[in-house]
Formats: sequence, structure tokens, C-alpha cells
Amino acid sequence: MTDTGEFAPEVRRIVTGHDLDHASIVVLDAPAPKRQRKDPLACATTIWATQGTPEFLAPGDGASLATGLPPPVGGTRFGVLDLAPGREAPGRHRTDTIDYVVCVWGEVTLRLERGEVVLRPGDTLVQRGTEHAWCNRGAEPARIAFVLLDASAAVAPVEPAAVGGGG
Repeated sequence: MTDTGEFAPEVRRIVTGHDLDHASIVVLDAPAPKRQRKDPLACATTIWATQGTPEFLAPGDGASLATGLPPPVGGTRFGVLDLAPGREAPGRHRTDTIDYVVCVWGEVTLRLERGEVVLRPGDTLVQRGTEHAWCNRGAEPARIAFVLLDASAAVAPVEPAAVGGGG
């Protein structure tokens, strides 16, 4: 996080994509550009947006629907990953999802096919169907919170300059 001299520091936004060989890469690592200040003591920041995915708001415990890592077709999954110091989450993996991730505490390293990036508390990530693994190389426990949204399986290469404010 960068200190802007105000009470609300900038939000670091990391966005993944694929290169021309379809390998997973970081295409953007910069402060989120859409900040709205209607009050000097309030600041809303848009990290990413998509169009679609209506959900019927029915009673019940949505956690009982989660049966695996990816969400059901057309669905979502909201979860938390805790990693002890020096540990790696089991298995490098890829899902046909858009994942919104926030580092809650500690430091976690996102390992991609070509490169890696360290997330610190408050950093955000938009993971777009890229192969990846998580590890904690720090001395303290780490936690990330994530929302997975079902997405199509198309894998298109992305130039870093082509990534903007939303999907």
C-alpha cells in the first residue's frame, strides 16, 4: 500500500493474464485507478467489475453448496486460505474463474508460470483463469480472502498496457 497522505491509502491491484504462449503472468501491478471521494472521511475504490451473474436470493446456508474449489456453473464461491509460515498450499492449479483476492494479514506469494508476486495486507488481486500456486515464505501466518466467479474457459493473451479498469 502506498501512503497518499490521507487516511485511506491507495489500494494495490494485481491483475493476472496470459502471454502469447498462454502461460500465466502478471499483466498489471499498480494502484487501483477508480477512487470515489464524496466525503473527506470516506473513500470507495473499485478493484474490478464484470457484467452478469444474477443470483436468486433464497434463504439457506450457501456454504453447504461449496463442494470443490471451483464454483458451480454460473455460481460463485467465497472463502479464506490460511497458510502457516514456510508452507505452500497443496497443488498448482487453474480454474475457469475470475478470482477476487485480498491479503488480510501476513505475506503470501502468488507463483505463476512466469513470475511471482508478493501480496501484503490490503493488496488486491484479480486472478483471471491463470495457473498458480500460493506459498507463505514469511515468518508469520498469512490469510487471504477470495471470491471465485464462474467464467468461460477462453484463454486469450493480454498485453499489460491493454488491461484497464474492468472486465
